Amino acid sequence: MNDMISVRGFVASEVKSSTTTRGTATASFRLGTTERRYDRATSTWVDGNTNWYTVQSFRFLAGHVGCSIKKGQRVLVVGRLRLRQWEHEGRVYHVAEIDAESVGHDLMWGSANFTRMNGTSAPADSTPVVEAPGTPDRNDEWDSEDQESVHPEEESIASTLDNPDGTGPLMVNTTTGELVGAGV
Repeated sequence: MNDMISVRGFVASEVKSSTTTRGTATASFRLGTTERRYDRATSTWVDGNTNWYTVQSFRFLAGHVGCSIKKGQRVLVVGRLRLRQWEHEGRVYHVAEIDAESVGHDLMWGSANFTRMNGTSAPADSTPVVEAPGTPDRNDEWDSEDQESVHPEEESIASTLDNPDGTGPLMVNTTTGELVGAGV
């Protein structure tokens, strides 16, 4: 099955980040979606069944998911649904996986502060951001003649997360989306 799906739910596990043998960044987490309905007889909200998904992300999205998504948060996921089954010791198991194309916080449950990564961290087919009037132009391309420029593959920017050792904000590699020097 290769269908697009949009799912709204809660992050039920810590994000597991890794790299494939070919060097592709990956991140995955479990997502739970619980049906709720209003029971008129008792005048209360009642939880129904919970559907479970494994959400998988790759490349830049994986780096951003690893830095942004935490267990317990409410999220929206858009991606391709894959249903798999296998047999082990006579039992048949089923799993629903989502190959994510987009992941974001569900703002119905709280607020978020979005930080756009510049340069090479956005997919090649993404549309450029229109600068607000009065904002100075900036050149996102690396100029080899500018000796003080850092090649985009080596750029890091400060994240909104503080380093646990108290030395200031954590740095994020804009190429991989990974935290720099955080031991993660």
